[in-house]
Amino acid sequence: MSKLRMFFEISSYGIYENWDEKSKSLPKIKTFTTNIPTQLEIEFGFILKAKKSKGKRLDWTIFHPDVPDESGETMPPFQGVVYVRNNDWEFYLGDTVWAPIHDKIGDWRMVIACDGKVIAQKTFSLLVEHGDSEIQFWKKEAIRAVLNH
Repeated sequence: MSKLRMFFEISSYGIYENWDEKSKSLPKIKTFTTNIPTQLEIEFGFILKAKKSKGKRLDWTIFHPDVPDESGETMPPFQGVVYVRNNDWEFYLGDTVWAPIHDKIGDWRMVIACDGKVIAQKTFSLLVEHGDSEIQFWKKEAIRAVLNH
């Protein structure tokens, strides 16, 4: 007889609706992306789906781009532990941008490990948004093309 194996997968990642960590429900995905505009209160991260792993300890770490604390010292990576609550379970690992935003720009790598092995990771690039972004440029070009025909 085959042994049941634990199964982990990232079911969604990107920008989410604001999350209330006291709530039992996970945040809803707004946009699948790894490029995050650096805006106050924007919520980003990923949802991990865990199957056949009830009781397993998951160690998570969020590596940030040298974000300083109140005294100007670089904060260590954010870390924590969570235990899988049942055999079909989901966990949200994420963060949000807080003031001042200029020191949050850069890569944020989120990692979850089980039994010493990385089971999920995603890197998010927090970017400065420019008023005339590439998307806006192509929208304008599409309108120009329609008007010229």
